[in-house]
Amino acid sequence: MNQLFKMAFRDLGRNKRRSILSALAVSIATTLLIFMASVVRGEFRGALQNGIRLQTGHLQVRATSYDENKVSLAWEDLIDNPAQVTDQLNALPQVADATPRLIASGIISLGDKSRGVQVLGIDPSAEANQIFRQGVIAGEFINSDDREGVLIGKPLAERLGLNVGDQVNLLINTSNGDVDEQPFTVRGIYTTNVFPYDQNTVFMPLTKAQAFAAAENHASLIFVLLHDQDQTEPVADALSSSNYQIVTWQDLNELSVQFEQFAGAYMVILYLIILGITATVVTNTLVMAVYERTREIGILAAIGMKGGRIMSAFLTEAALLATGGVIGGLILGGLITNWVSSVGMVVPATQGVTGILIGDKIYPFIVASDVISLTITAYVITLMASLYPAILAARMEPVEALHAQ
Repeated sequence: MNQLFKMAFRDLGRNKRRSILSALAVSIATTLLIFMASVVRGEFRGALQNGIRLQTGHLQVRATSYDENKVSLAWEDLIDNPAQVTDQLNALPQVADATPRLIASGIISLGDKSRGVQVLGIDPSAEANQIFRQGVIAGEFINSDDREGVLIGKPLAERLGLNVGDQVNLLINTSNGDVDEQPFTVRGIYTTNVFPYDQNTVFMPLTKAQAFAAAENHASLIFVLLHDQDQTEPVADALSSSNYQIVTWQDLNELSVQFEQFAGAYMVILYLIILGITATVVTNTLVMAVYERTREIGILAAIGMKGGRIMSAFLTEAALLATGGVIGGLILGGLITNWVSSVGMVVPATQGVTGILIGDKIYPFIVASDVISLTITAYVITLMASLYPAILAARMEPVEALHAQ
């Protein structure tokens, strides 16, 4: 075995430039695989966290007949006296915050410009809503007693040409099936750095939203955040009741999970393309080495070296190329991924896929299982790429090899 490694080192050193380029190809492939996998992980990890903190929470408590796809404001589909339910939830040690929200579909307009929006009635003082308070970039946050003010997202303000203090008309469906329209003043402009959400969501105090929608003391749902996400299922089981439906973040973000799986399958194709190119480079390197050392292979065969050992010598060369390339790729891929994850990778503002809240930056996220599986794959593909030239060398006839020019 030691002799094989000595021979492999010596043979690789005969054409250092070609050997270095081959190892570099493996390094670049490994780097790309790790970075691409971490970007996909980071993108959907970020989208899932955005979905939880902005839309779904870890849990939602709803009326048994509530259907989020219909955005119903009928009283039988809403939670009556939500403050009582909220107080009970906040008393649980696992709950970080529970707050009621009223959701209505509406249209915001200014002059001849209009836009369909989701009107969200919230408790401005709730801890779960501080993300919106912290995101205010102009004006001020709404307060519980405000009867005329709304908070709008930056993309929506830019689209309608709105500034703090401007008056807009807001039209919504009410609980009795009618349509109501009222003027409101833009108190503030916010950003969560999630373009689809900011463009479509308008906030107002819960009490005003209840009066506007003729919902009185009702809420669409109770938005619940937990101290530990892993406690979601136990808490949901403990809250199970025939009076309400308890929905977890897994159910509410099912589209994000499915889309991640689809994207993962699509990425496999890109991985195979990259590895295919790398395998071609390695194969070309070793085939050239076989033809350059034809006479040497003939001499080794003539003095008794078996074909299997000649084959092992070329596979050892491939293993050394793969080892050096993979190690270099791990180092380079780790450095690039860590740097990009610290500064973020800007993505263009886009409407995106409905239900998936991708932010304006992606922060790559390395998962150990991805690194291990991709590293092993790159290593195995490199070795497989060396099989053809190794077999080619092992099957050479000594007489023909000795007479080769």
